[in-house]
Amino acid sequence: MKSPITTHVLDTANGHPANGIRVTLEKQLDNGTWNHIAEGKTNNDGRITDWMPADKKAEKGLYRVTFHAGSYLEQKGNKEPFYTEIPVTFRLSDPSAHYHIPLLLSPFGYSTYRGS
Repeated sequence: MKSPITTHVLDTANGHPANGIRVTLEKQLDNGTWNHIAEGKTNNDGRITDWMPADKKAEKGLYRVTFHAGSYLEQKGNKEPFYTEIPVTFRLSDPSAHYHIPLLLSPFGYSTYRGS
């Protein structure tokens, strides 16, 4: 069983999973500030599946996943990466559901969607 919130990063410029990208997960508090929940690095398959215990449900609210892509893009030969951080804010409305936030990354563009 995996965390109720997971991610996956694919390097579309090179055609493989993006290994070693630092990613943070935060939840917005009632006062508008962000509470750090977890941090991890993408594995060899470009995934983070263990941010939260699998048996723990996430609470309703606004969440933010920030992909710290700059150092990864530098390692791939981009001396001055255009994207250094990519924040993705999403609403979690069903605590019993799984929320998968993938990122398709290239040096000058990215795309995200709600995965399964």
